[in-house]
Amino acid sequence: MGYWGYFVVGREERPLVELDALAGAAEGMTLRASAPGGWQVWEYPSRDGDVGNMNALARQTGAPALFGYVMNSECVALEAAAPESGAWTTCLARTAMAGYLGAGREGLTLEDYFLPPRDAAERAVRWAAEAGHEVNADALLAVLTSDPDPLAENLLFHFLDRLGVVPL
Repeated sequence: MGYWGYFVVGREERPLVELDALAGAAEGMTLRASAPGGWQVWEYPSRDGDVGNMNALARQTGAPALFGYVMNSECVALEAAAPESGAWTTCLARTAMAGYLGAGREGLTLEDYFLPPRDAAERAVRWAAEAGHEVNADALLAVLTSDPDPLAENLLFHFLDRLGVVPL
């Protein structure tokens, strides 16, 4: 059985778990990584529940924020927000995600739930720019269209690396 849980990414000088936006999950969160400029990645293992509000986190920090929900180490639902460029969602390991969502049944497709990879890459470039990083859309697209190797969590950290947030 693989990993189920959240990774919360934000930029703040104090620990993210001290912020109201994450108050409901703060006790169960562990710092996984930090990087220059106040970037932090916190982990919250959970099969259910709510880690907090990503839009509120972006507003409270005044910086872009991202949540990655890993499902059985097979795929990741990504939610991102930034104070100026707004919120967007996409996923990593799309084939596995389609299986979890039952995409194709009842006429729904994966794109009914998540931005397509190219659109997500464009939104991610704007997200990164708001964070002060110039990034390559094609490098992001490569991650957005990859299969897990072997764990979806690895794709998430590759994506964060390509965003210029937390280097591998």
